Amino acid sequence: MSSQESAGAGGVRPVAPLVDADYRRMVDAVRDYAIFMLDPDGYIRSWNPGAELLKGYAAEDVLGRHFSLFYPPEQRESGWPDRELELALRDGRMEDEGWRLRKDGTRFWASVVITALRDADGTHRGYAKVTRDLTERRLQEELLRQSDERFRLLVEGVRDYAIFMLESDGRVASWNLGAELTKGYTADEIIGRHFSVFYPPELIEQGWPRHELEMALAHGRFEDEGWRLRKDGTRFWASVVITALFDEHGAHRGYAKVTRDLTERKRVSMLEDESRHLTQFLAVLGHELRNPLAPISNAVSLLQHGAPTPERLTFVTDVLARQVPHLRRLVEDLLDVGRIVSGKIHLDRQVVRLQSVVDDAVEAAAPLMQARGHAFEVDACAEALWVIGDPMRLVQVLGNLLHNAAKFTPEGGSVRLALRADGPHAELAVSDNGPGIPERDLSYVFKLFAQGERDASLREHDGLGIGLSLAHQLVAQHGGEISVFSRGEPGRGAEFRIRLPRIDDASDAGWR
Repeated sequence: MSSQESAGAGGVRPVAPLVDADYRRMVDAVRDYAIFMLDPDGYIRSWNPGAELLKGYAAEDVLGRHFSLFYPPEQRESGWPDRELELALRDGRMEDEGWRLRKDGTRFWASVVITALRDADGTHRGYAKVTRDLTERRLQEELLRQSDERFRLLVEGVRDYAIFMLESDGRVASWNLGAELTKGYTADEIIGRHFSVFYPPELIEQGWPRHELEMALAHGRFEDEGWRLRKDGTRFWASVVITALFDEHGAHRGYAKVTRDLTERKRVSMLEDESRHLTQFLAVLGHELRNPLAPISNAVSLLQHGAPTPERLTFVTDVLARQVPHLRRLVEDLLDVGRIVSGKIHLDRQVVRLQSVVDDAVEAAAPLMQARGHAFEVDACAEALWVIGDPMRLVQVLGNLLHNAAKFTPEGGSVRLALRADGPHAELAVSDNGPGIPERDLSYVFKLFAQGERDASLREHDGLGIGLSLAHQLVAQHGGEISVFSRGEPGRGAEFRIRLPRIDDASDAGWR
């Protein structure tokens, strides 16, 4: 008969019941656990080799003694051993972790399970107690806890950096002392709020906070510098690093954000820039004044040292006719510098048809375009576009843009002026195919006296470098905005765009 046949029709081999000796052999074979029995009062009735290895007692040293001898004095004084037995008897079993004692008095971290034992009729016969040594795991956990605690204390104690955590949706999850000092919020005031509260309104409208998190999540980290807000509404210049955080399974858990206040460094940098630009401005002013003064001085000298013949008078008249307007323009520019700095630019507001502004600016710029052989294209929409503003100042702004395009576009280049409607706005765009503006200068083109690093061949055309700053101020006072676009590549040029809020027609008097 085969073994399968002997197992019966169901294929299950009959198993002989274990006897007490089998259980004893099984328990004695276990070395990693202390397994022993207690009588109903807690006195030790059995002792396996695992218990001897773990606790250091031989069986003859411990049988008949109360199991509380494994507990530190403070636990015995609190009655915890008896409490464990009460809980095990009440609930059937009891689990615990805590310090226990070996025979030599050393402590180990134990995982304990005590199970109440009952016979068939429910009579309580004692307890089974299983103990495992988890000291190594406890040590690792304690080292990790201490490391986390030291790191927490380190982070919380940093005063010069705002260091905090964000949830995956951008809500503030932690807050250190440096964050409180930098931003002005206490932890109770800010935890749970979205971190966009630190950003100026214009950055929020652009969706910049969301963009920062998206970039950090896509690339692991994101760095930025820019203006941020304190609790009291004041701005500070911040250096920001956002790092995406992932758990051991690669799941996104949030972000770490480190912010440093660089306002003082930014202020010094701005002062240095202003000083450099002012020095450059004064140098350009001296050069620009010398250009018309030299021929005027020569013309006066010619009159002083000879008879005023008709030829000499004609020559002097021509010189004065060319140079005096240039001087007048320089003086007007200097006056505008004073108005910009003092914020006293005055606007004579009225209803203005932008096509007339274009006509006047084109008429003023056409001679320079012709002199440099430029192809000058004007594309004005047929629809009449009306705005509220100062017509003279608007012509000045557009004229400055056309003048710049003509100056910095090489001879034989092209300049284009476009006027178009854009929803509730009117847009003026001046573009050229000149050398363009380097990327490093784009953020400075509208600053007072800033002229950037231009090719030496164009220096003779520089001027005082206030035209774009004045244009920026004037457009802003008209409720509009001016922007610049350039790849900084020769032949690709630059484009300046002015957007102004428009009204329906000349009869609209709501602006008053």
